[in-house]
Amino acid sequence: MEHRFDLRVYYEDTDLAGIVYYANYLKFIERARSEWVRGLGVDQAALRAGAGVVFAVRRVVADYLRPAVYDDMLQVRTRVLAGSGARIVLAQRVYRDEALLFEAEVTLVCLTSAGRPARLPEVLRGQIVAS
Repeated sequence: MEHRFDLRVYYEDTDLAGIVYYANYLKFIERARSEWVRGLGVDQAALRAGAGVVFAVRRVVADYLRPAVYDDMLQVRTRVLAGSGARIVLAQRVYRDEALLFEAEVTLVCLTSAGRPARLPEVLRGQIVAS
């Protein structure tokens, strides 16, 4: 299943050339991931407080295909590619209408508050991998 998150490009998202600054695509996909997890019914603050685990980005492979500009309406589409006990791999793509602007493969890991690898809680693993 694919999660969709809509956003608008604001002036602060652009560079001197008037296009979206490259690092802001990472912010856009981060927001979309947060809303995807929230949509699964996962409260990340409660997960940290209760199970003592957090998500962290381990790897991002990104391709910038076309520029977005001020006031564009964009959509981030997120889907699970793979999941295991402590790792989730996502495909995230940013579109303007149906034009693909940016795509990334993002690997998330689960860590303890001390920064050590941890397994995803069983219930959570089932929800995320099934999505």
